[in-house]
Parts: sequence; C-alpha cells; structure tokens
Amino acid sequence: MFIHAAARPCSRCFVSVDIDRWVDRQGTDGDLRAALADLLPELRAFARFLAGTKAEADDLVQEALTRTLQNMHDSGPIQDLRPWCFAVLRNVFHEQLRSRKREEARLRRQPGTDAAPATQELSADVRDLGNKLQALPPLLREALILVGAQGLSYEEAARICGVPSGTMKARVSRARQQLAHALERVTG
Repeated sequence: MFIHAAARPCSRCFVSVDIDRWVDRQGTDGDLRAALADLLPELRAFARFLAGTKAEADDLVQEALTRTLQNMHDSGPIQDLRPWCFAVLRNVFHEQLRSRKREEARLRRQPGTDAAPATQELSADVRDLGNKLQALPPLLREALILVGAQGLSYEEAARICGVPSGTMKARVSRARQQLAHALERVTG
C-alpha cells in the first residue's frame, strides 16, 4: 500500500508518520514487531474463548493490537508485553460487551421493534467443552482461560484483570466448579 503525500503527524499516537514510505517499512522497532507477532496465537486463542466465534475473535485481536500500538508511545517502556497485551485484549472485550448490552437495551426500549435480546441456548445433548466454556460468565471464563489455558500465574492474571490475587483464585475455582458441574450433567 502506497499513498503519496507529505509526512504529517499522527494525531492519535503523537509520532511522525511518513506516508511516502511503504506501510511495512514504517517504524524501526523490529523487536517489538517480532514480539507482537509471536504473541498472536496466544492472543487469538484467548480472544476465541472470550468472543466465541473466530470472526469476532479476530476482530477483537485486531482492535487490541491497534490500541496497543497506538498507546505504545504514551505509556512509556513496557515491562512485560505479554500480560500487557492480554490486559488490552480483555479491556477491549469488556468494552464491546458493555456496548452490546447498551445497544440491546436501547433496542428493547424502542416502541414497535420486534428485536429480541440475543439468548444463548444450551441443549442437554451438548458435550463440547468449548460450548461449556462459553456458557460460563465472562469474568469466570476469562480467569479460567488466563490461568488454565494461557498458563499465567494467579498474580499475573490478577494484574491483567485489575483485581486482587485472591479474587482471581476464587474466580478460577468457581469457574472450575461450574464447568465440572456442567460437564457432569452432560456425561452423568
């Protein structure tokens, strides 16, 4: 992609962007690009568990990486990129979740609309672990995925979610209990 124009400052990240150069030659921090590229599979996996569908997960990762790169210059040096990216992804997910809930409420308040709120139906014969994970409340699901699937410590996951370590331990415990109970009903 090549756009011919003079260099001008980017208003979002307060750095000079040379739009006479190819996009893939912008920025000189190859280590950062490589680190972000290495994190993509983990971010996609986490986003997939949060969002549910591959398309929504990809959109979530894209938005999180965009925000990560935009805010990279404002936040100064980052001590540990992995938990920071997970935190950005989590925040974007919750922001979008709140936005969807507000939109559903707005649609319900409008007179004359036949819009019904989206509901998740779980049939008794569903045996897939992914579906059972999706049935967990978002806070419990994200805690279980961060600690169980992503292998983060309780302390790292707690920092990502902005809660005390004990709260994270309780969330993981409740998520495991609910998941075990849901799977027990299906197989038992």
